[in-house]
Amino acid sequence: MGTSPPSAALDPDWRTPAEISGYRSTPTYAETISFLERTATSFPRLVRIEDFGRTGEGRDLKIVIVSRDGNFDPESIHASGRVIVLVQNAIHAGEMDGKDACLALLRDLVRTPEAATLLDRVVLVFIPVYNIDGHERRSPYNRINQRGPDLAGWRANGTNLNLNRDYLKADAPETRAFLRMFHRWMPDFFVDDHVTDGADFQYDVTFAIDETPDVFPPTAEWIRTSVTPELTRRVNAAGHTAFPATVFLKDDTDPSQGLAFNENPPRFSTGQMILENRPGLLVELHMLKDYRTRVTGNYAILRGLLEILNEHADRLIALNRDADRTASAPSAEAAEKPEFPLVVAGSGETRTMEFLGYSYERYQSEVSGGMAIRYGSEPRTWTIPVETGGAVVVSTIPPAGYIVPPQWTGVIAVLEAHEVALHRTRAEWTGTVERYRCSGMIRPNRPFEGRYPILRTGNVERGMGHFGECVRSTETMSFPRGSVVVPLTQRCAKVAIHWLEPEAPDSALRWGFFDPIFEQKESAEAYVLEQLAHEEMARDPGLRDRFEHWVAHDASFAASPTARLAFFYERSPWGKANRVGDYPVGRLASLRGLPLE
Repeated sequence: MGTSPPSAALDPDWRTPAEISGYRSTPTYAETISFLERTATSFPRLVRIEDFGRTGEGRDLKIVIVSRDGNFDPESIHASGRVIVLVQNAIHAGEMDGKDACLALLRDLVRTPEAATLLDRVVLVFIPVYNIDGHERRSPYNRINQRGPDLAGWRANGTNLNLNRDYLKADAPETRAFLRMFHRWMPDFFVDDHVTDGADFQYDVTFAIDETPDVFPPTAEWIRTSVTPELTRRVNAAGHTAFPATVFLKDDTDPSQGLAFNENPPRFSTGQMILENRPGLLVELHMLKDYRTRVTGNYAILRGLLEILNEHADRLIALNRDADRTASAPSAEAAEKPEFPLVVAGSGETRTMEFLGYSYERYQSEVSGGMAIRYGSEPRTWTIPVETGGAVVVSTIPPAGYIVPPQWTGVIAVLEAHEVALHRTRAEWTGTVERYRCSGMIRPNRPFEGRYPILRTGNVERGMGHFGECVRSTETMSFPRGSVVVPLTQRCAKVAIHWLEPEAPDSALRWGFFDPIFEQKESAEAYVLEQLAHEEMARDPGLRDRFEHWVAHDASFAASPTARLAFFYERSPWGKANRVGDYPVGRLASLRGLPLE
């Protein structure tokens, strides 16, 4: 299945390293750069290589720009009416198919007249290897699920962070560099190349482009009616078999239960694209197909996308312009504002469809003690239910802006990394704001991506603690000089909302940036609280009744001297002074009257 890109057979001297090996291996980073530099030297008016940052281990991050006329300036490219496509490869460095596909695509774009026409309305920018440090941790034992190449890189970066969980929180130097590069180029369309895990099936190319309720509606309609069906057709016409969705079984041992909706929060690259108002294509080559099939399948979908975007360039540019304008539109009065979607999950609706799978049997495993699945090699067409669409399950009405006290430097640094427009107050300010009080937060007992986050438990990650609740109220608060004011009349408004609204799936609070607010710093000795308890019960008979109710109906509370004394301390002025769970960010109804620098 799948053939070599066209010019490989025309000129053996321009075969990529993967082609030379017969797709048994993938080149090292040095070999990859050598091929790219040779191409840039041979075609200097078409190809340029630029650094955009450094990895944690000190390697230079690079992009390759392919432009028909020697124009490598993003601002003038946008002004010329061409679209910029950014392709990211090897964020999971064991999944390097996109890297080798991009080397072949680059070679064909600059050497064959037929492919060169793909640059008429498109400028291609690609990251050959994003997770370079992981890429160079090569081993035959890094990808147990995957067939080829001989050596594969490591999933995480040099500090063992999964970069495709880091887009909004931006802990890694690679992420900070990516965001700077992204905003400099402001691509019109983004692609992230991956290889699947999970089930076995006949499709070698699966892909998804978000068209959920949190996507700008006209863009979602264009994706749904034009891009997805046309991309499927073109990949199939190239000799591959495409499925236009990511494949997540509801039950990994029972395909008959069908496919689940896949949530896409902004910790992922394509989830971040929703906040950036840009279409994002997630490519997933099938892990059990041979490396030749996977690389040529990746080539086919990238080439097909360039063909489509050449035809739809003007429409895409207009959609992105309108999406940016809508995101940055001046705030209306609160009563007129629409709900802003924070979490999109499965709607519960399903449709039955035919799916190209393989024979399989389910059995009781003597090893795990649970049900297991064994796939066969006979093609089968499964008729299965598939969760369709998406529903907004958590939303908010945005304020006019937010105000963040200056001491929360880590929170502010993330906003700055995303180039969110910020202002500082030149004096202390006291005013009326909305604020949250949060309680019931239970952190997980193991780290995830270097932190102890409270993430939503869905298809993505499980066992991530318990969120509790955040209750909003209106009150008067004082903010120090130098506090950061975040207006929502800007293109990056969605980023700010997702970072500062506690219930958003990748908010600063969920990732632990505000953990100190849940720590009680003042306490009292037991003998002091004994006296306080008797005084408070004598003063307030209702308090005595509530205490006795808890003792009678909660065995763990009744058996804990500490909890019984804490009952009175937490309700006293001394306990309330701890302000445990008081979220320090204010929601502003208006920015008028603020002493801004």
